[in-house]
Formats: sequence, C-alpha cells, structure tokens
Amino acid sequence: MDERTERVRGDWNRMSGRYEQGARLQEAVLGGVRARLCAPAAGRVLEVAVGTGRNLAHYPAGAEVIGVDLSPAMLEHARARASALGVDAVLREGDAQELSFADGEFDTVVCALALCTIPDQRRALDEMHRVLRPGGRLLLVDHVDYTRWPFRLREARKEHPRRLPRAVAAEAGFTVDSHDRVALGFVELVAAHRGP
Repeated sequence: MDERTERVRGDWNRMSGRYEQGARLQEAVLGGVRARLCAPAAGRVLEVAVGTGRNLAHYPAGAEVIGVDLSPAMLEHARARASALGVDAVLREGDAQELSFADGEFDTVVCALALCTIPDQRRALDEMHRVLRPGGRLLLVDHVDYTRWPFRLREARKEHPRRLPRAVAAEAGFTVDSHDRVALGFVELVAAHRGP
C-alpha cells in the first residue's frame, strides 16, 4: 500500500465514528439515489468502498453482495448494519486500486460516493473493469468536477483533481450507457458496461 493510500485509510479509520452523523445530511440531499443506483445490480455483486454499508438495504433479492473497504473501522459499522438488516453480505478489507479477485469474477460492480477519495481513480476503475465479466455492469455515483470559480481553481491545484465519473470510466474502457446529474447537480449517477 503506497503512502497516499495509507493516509486515506487512516483518515477513514479516524472519521468512522462520526461518519454516520454527516451521512444523515447526505441522505437528505441524495434522496433515493442509493436505491436507484443499486436496483439494477444482479448476480455476483462487488461493492467497492462499501464504507458503513449504507447501500446494503437497496440491493435486489438474489444479489450475492461482496463489499470491500480500505478501512477496518468503517467495515465494523458495515457489518453491524448488515446484521441489523438481516443482509447476508461478505464484507472484507481491500484496496480499490488492487482488488484481490480474479479476472471476470463479478456480474456487477457498484461504487458509491467513494471514487473521489481513492488516490488513483483511474487505477481503481481499471481494477473494476478487470474483475467484471465481459458485458458486466458498472454502477457508479460520485461527486462531479467543479466547474465554477473559485472551486475550479482550487480543485485544479490538487495533485489528483476531481473529474467527471463518466469520463474516467470511459478512459478505463467502459461503455457508458447512461448518466444523470442528481443531488442538485453535485453528483453524477453512471451506468456503464464492460465490452466483450
């Protein structure tokens, strides 16, 4: 694990205890976005950066969900949520930039509001592409790049600035099937698939 990734892991471990407080406000802004994101998930599903498991309640019956997260502390919350919901999901530690799964192992990959915090977005999407079977679906929701001054200027100065989720997915070889701005335009919902 490189230094940047280790730093992000430490940040999420520290924030895990108070994450749920901010997440309630986030849910008020997002509305039904999580349900909309997870509804098309089918078969063997990998959720990358599962966090505290806020998507677990939204997967359709029959989906076999495996969730990975960089932070052991966030995973503790996800396990408690899965237990409270009666959801049978496998939750384990893992790095989105280096997934420990075989090529083509999943039918669907889901990533919600996490791509923007992963140090190397492109590497993470390359990994998501690799573990999907040909024709498999990527379901992604994330914050968009800033387009207004002074936020655009501040973002451009970062080592790894935010980018449009659909643009990074397309660069990683996905075919974008649909995209939609939600949550007052600050978030983009993307459905894509891996080609044959």
